[in-house]
Amino acid sequence: MFKHVLVPATGSEADAAVFATALLAAKPFGAHIEFLHAKIDVTEVVVAMSAGGVGGGGAVQGVVDKLEEDAKLQEQKAWSAFTGFCAANNLSTSGSAPGSGLCADMIVETGNEAQWVAEYGRFADLLVVGRTRDGQDVAMDVLEAGLMDTGKPLLIAPKVPPGSLLDTVVIAWKDTPESARAVAAAMPLIDRAARVVILSVGEGDEPADETCIRLRNALRWHNVNTSVKPLTRAGRAPVEVLLEAAGELGATLLVMGGYSHSRLREVVFGGFTQRILNAADLPVLMAH
Repeated sequence: MFKHVLVPATGSEADAAVFATALLAAKPFGAHIEFLHAKIDVTEVVVAMSAGGVGGGGAVQGVVDKLEEDAKLQEQKAWSAFTGFCAANNLSTSGSAPGSGLCADMIVETGNEAQWVAEYGRFADLLVVGRTRDGQDVAMDVLEAGLMDTGKPLLIAPKVPPGSLLDTVVIAWKDTPESARAVAAAMPLIDRAARVVILSVGEGDEPADETCIRLRNALRWHNVNTSVKPLTRAGRAPVEVLLEAAGELGATLLVMGGYSHSRLREVVFGGFTQRILNAADLPVLMAH
């Protein structure tokens, strides 16, 4: 059960979709949503500039003044987005006690955002992050920190969130520990979904393997409306086949494993997963 949801509040316009997705995940459980804003540490920048011998005192001061101004503006935007969102959704922000129902607060820290996401994320039940910020890809280190350094599931919000996460949950299944952990992490949502569909793309033109049947049989103890839809590639890319099937099913959430080796950017976010994040227009829940 998700009772404590962590959400970065960046102060960008893209936060709106992330906040809305986090609310969809929190509402069924009456969860507490903790918004986290990390503002730049200007002192670190000054030290780095001084060590690098960048400019004179006047040049450094000019940069510092601009950084401080930008940081203050982003923090103000984050607070404004937070208060507006909470007011629009009747979320209590007055220090509600645990167990009192759906509520929210915001924390501001100074320093590296990825490090703070990892630190706070270890104590949350679920992290919700975005894919873009003001038209740019979300910081890769934030995604990596959320997935690899917390031990908690990561829900990646789309640009436009669905009306519900619980209409049709689809599982991109491979017979691997990573996929199994993702399914386990998504179980609070799987339990409550209107239906669950297990998708597995066969190698070459072969159908999906029999482990999908085992997974279906296991998940039916949680949600009786669980089925398997075997997919074959027929010469197409697995991502294309998977997303086409998810679209035809009207999927509102995709559950998949996060894979890692030594080169995270190339393996976790550089291959199949990155193509999913680029092309999928639905929330994606991952676990490592």
